[in-house]
Amino acid sequence: MRFRHPDGSTVHLAYCTNVHPAETLDGVLGQLRDHCEPVRRRLGRDRLGVGLWLARDAAHALTTDPAALRRLRTELDRRGLEVVTLNGFPYEGFGADEVKYRVYQPDWTRPERLAYTTDLARLLAALLPDDVTEGSVSTLPLAWRTRFDTAAAATARTALVTLAERLDALEELTGRSVRVGLEPEPGCTIETTADAIGPLTDVAHPRIGVCVDTCHLATSFEDPHTALKALAAARIPIPKAQLSAALHAEHPHLPEVRRALAAFAEPRFLHQTRTSTAVGLRGTDDLPEALAGDTLPEGGPWRAHFHVPLHSPPAAPLTSTLPVLRDALARLVGGPVPHTRHLEVETYTWQALPPRLRPRTRSRLADGIAAELTLARDLLTDLGLKELP
Repeated sequence: MRFRHPDGSTVHLAYCTNVHPAETLDGVLGQLRDHCEPVRRRLGRDRLGVGLWLARDAAHALTTDPAALRRLRTELDRRGLEVVTLNGFPYEGFGADEVKYRVYQPDWTRPERLAYTTDLARLLAALLPDDVTEGSVSTLPLAWRTRFDTAAAATARTALVTLAERLDALEELTGRSVRVGLEPEPGCTIETTADAIGPLTDVAHPRIGVCVDTCHLATSFEDPHTALKALAAARIPIPKAQLSAALHAEHPHLPEVRRALAAFAEPRFLHQTRTSTAVGLRGTDDLPEALAGDTLPEGGPWRAHFHVPLHSPPAAPLTSTLPVLRDALARLVGGPVPHTRHLEVETYTWQALPPRLRPRTRSRLADGIAAELTLARDLLTDLGLKELP
């Protein structure tokens, strides 16, 4: 979906396909047929943006076989789909029964991460619509925080500098500009947008910036105005933003709130949980840890890294951080010029919801994704952007 910003530029809205597990090219093509096109039809649009997740095996097949890449591009066109952004955070195995800490491997100290991200950039340059010259790729924020020392930081910096050089060469070769955004996430080396400023200042390249995920922003109790103002002051670009909402518990000391939170404690993904205290942020790596005993202070709200559907917050006594998303979006694209032109709805946890809330069929999942995109579209038009055909 495309929107005209009041400054005349185009802002793209997509939804991320990491909600649909697929590790191979055939699996990706099946996603386009079974999920993406049905969502487009529900929205009544001739064209729908999708933020593809291409796992390592799928990316390898596309980079080594020009015919396979042409096949993917043909399928996108045939089904009324377009790609301006890729999700390069998960490397493989995102559809496994247990993902947890595996999603952070390989990190930016490993050559595989640089090679994979380079491949994604090259693929994106080939997949961009004919009338689009800018693409974006999101990636993990260097590494999980443990075992990340000074030597690891230096290795990661060198890899990002090399990536920037390759992105420069890619634009010279293709005329397509691809930028990469590190995605701050609770528990990682770069947990907040503030944490990103130092490492990205060291890299100092306009092609490497931050992917702002509004669920992560909210989970870490970051104020959108403060966070985005600091990035602008440091001249850190925002190649893309992911529109997502975290799980919010206003009164975690109440037994009924604990029971409601426990329904979201599931074995597949990490659900880092945070609370803001007078002495700073306190947290756990996962929701079950937070619910065990008195691990976290109960004097203030808790937020958990659980991407809940944008249009359907959990029932009381829980809610979502949709207000943080609204505030962040207003500051990202509501001003005289947009701070990013790539927006991606990223609710990948539909099948991790409590059983009674999970969509039981493909049709219901498509209904839910379409409803999320409708909400995002309405937020954008309320900010003065005009939806384009």
